[in-house]
Amino acid sequence: MVDVVGITELDTVCLSNPNPTLVRMIRACCLLTLLTPMLLHGQSLPLMPWPASVEMHGGRLAFAAPLRPVVDGPVGTRVPSAVARWSARLADQAGPETAAESRGGTPLHLRFSAVGNLQDPAVDGSYTLAIDSNGITIQAPTDIGVLHALATLYQCLQKDTAGWGFPALRITDKPRFVWRGLLIDPCRHFMPRDVILRELDGMELVKMNVLHLHLTEDQGFRIESKLFPELHEKGSEGDFLSQDDIHKIIEQADLRGICVVPEFDLPGHATSWFCSHPELASAPGPYTVETRFGVFGPTFNPANEATYAFLDRFLGEMAALFPDPCLHIGGDENNGKQWDANPAIQAFMKKNGLPDNHALQAYFNQRMYTMLKRHGKRMIGWDEIGDAPGGAQALPQDITIQSWRGKDGLVQAARTGRDALLSNGWYIDLCQSTAYHYLNDPLPPDSPLNVEERTHVLGGEATMWAELVDARNVDTRIWPRTAAIAERLWSADTVNGVEDMYRRLDAVSAQLDAIGLRHKSAQEELLRLITGSGDISALKQLVGVLEPVPGYKRHQLALHTTHTPLTGLADAAVPDPAMARRFTHLIDRVIQFKDTADAAALRMLAGASYSNVPCCAEVASARATLEQCALEAVTALTGWAPLQPDACNRFKQALEAAQGPFQECRFADFDAFQRLYKAACPSFK
Repeated sequence: MVDVVGITELDTVCLSNPNPTLVRMIRACCLLTLLTPMLLHGQSLPLMPWPASVEMHGGRLAFAAPLRPVVDGPVGTRVPSAVARWSARLADQAGPETAAESRGGTPLHLRFSAVGNLQDPAVDGSYTLAIDSNGITIQAPTDIGVLHALATLYQCLQKDTAGWGFPALRITDKPRFVWRGLLIDPCRHFMPRDVILRELDGMELVKMNVLHLHLTEDQGFRIESKLFPELHEKGSEGDFLSQDDIHKIIEQADLRGICVVPEFDLPGHATSWFCSHPELASAPGPYTVETRFGVFGPTFNPANEATYAFLDRFLGEMAALFPDPCLHIGGDENNGKQWDANPAIQAFMKKNGLPDNHALQAYFNQRMYTMLKRHGKRMIGWDEIGDAPGGAQALPQDITIQSWRGKDGLVQAARTGRDALLSNGWYIDLCQSTAYHYLNDPLPPDSPLNVEERTHVLGGEATMWAELVDARNVDTRIWPRTAAIAERLWSADTVNGVEDMYRRLDAVSAQLDAIGLRHKSAQEELLRLITGSGDISALKQLVGVLEPVPGYKRHQLALHTTHTPLTGLADAAVPDPAMARRFTHLIDRVIQFKDTADAAALRMLAGASYSNVPCCAEVASARATLEQCALEAVTALTGWAPLQPDACNRFKQALEAAQGPFQECRFADFDAFQRLYKAACPSFK
């Protein structure tokens, strides 16, 4: 129990001290003291994804840089590259004192039997990691398992009173699902090669194994074609991934056990194609690259044989460029307006007995399927490609459905013997909470699928659509939340404790930052742009409790285009911010237990000054008033007395002023303050 008298005396010191910097330091130290017992309670290793089995043994292994590998396995490039990469990262984390020549490094024994084939979705990624005082031993059926074990090893590094080292343990691990993916959209806002390469490092740490590149869209054609260079020359505004870029991405992905799946969205979302080839569209041109966001009319003409001749050559070129056996055709959100308005297309539908646009798209999909089979590719598409209404011929079973509109598409696909992926619930661009994504399971306990049907659920993908992100802030939307999605796809379904997930997520966020992801540094860069100075301390405190409005609400609040600068408050704020979660945790504890220690911790947390943020005066004022009223309510609750009517009225008014939105943001912990109001003012109207 915390000494409440001491806290009260500290508050007196803080209130009477004219030095705000000293006050913040005192409060921070006190807050750390208050929270440390809570953080230590139930402490476990900061591993994410959580392994299948963890056995803790007594003792530890002191770490000395570098790793000294002894490899018992076939020759390949992945293991030496991974050992060098993780050895350097461990040395960076532990610091120069661990690299003394006299220490000789840390023994690492690697045993594996085969070089894994990433083109086989079922490639074995299991491993065993054993650490004792003599060294580290990794055993795996393939080098892919070795890569996973090295990522786990990095997460095991800890510092204690004896210095940097690893706990003695034995971990046995394997993935639950074979497809653990991240979609990156370089079309709405361009993502250059270096950004994509950086994301591969984050994916490797959390054992994701599929990078899905969405390469064509209304807003941009982002892949170089040597057969049809006019596509990227006229459809990209100069921003595209060259084939050399693609070769580099595929090479670096392979070294990390990650395959690369390209998507070329057909027949809709196709404006950028028609900037150079309007003759393939379903309505006359000319066309220019779209700058707005939404669902637009330009669509390939499925009644024109030239469409198929052109796509056959283009997709043949792309099939040779991307070695993965899968190729994604999109197939989503065709509004059919151009088809309805084209007499030749209507005549084609009548001649071929196609009653509606759904049947026409099913016909188009059949042609794409045959084309891709000829090029040695397996078709993937969004769940619309599984539709075969009006007696239309259904696609064969050897396609993969990516379910985005809901889980019904996944269930339907699996029941018909097709492989399926889940993305619904993992649209990370919608800025929803990590807990929401974490509890979204492709195969929950109440799944209607039987045992055989469940084998067709391959896993899923987090989708980073780029309407409201660019190369500067994309990491702030992907990380660290995607680490929780990675855990859902890797770990057992029984690993589902939200509180423990958040505890480990904070540690994994620091790990991601340490290996070069920019979810922390990009936010600070944006805050410096907003303030116009290097002093971002006050704004950073305020942004720490803000998040972008979730879902598609930003589009309702303001017009956004591809040319809108993404340098506002909502672009700097992150979904599910850690500081807001701490406020929520402490407020709910005060409501439930009315404990003075929790109240004291909350007072420390609410001690920030929001006065020096001229860019955001309205939201800063609303926050300061809200916290002040909340602290009055906390004092009343912990004194087991109701809040007085005048204070309840002020709290109610503060809530009304704080509900936002503010510059396309909201207070991420607003609901907790509402609960506090109801608890402190139960009878106030």
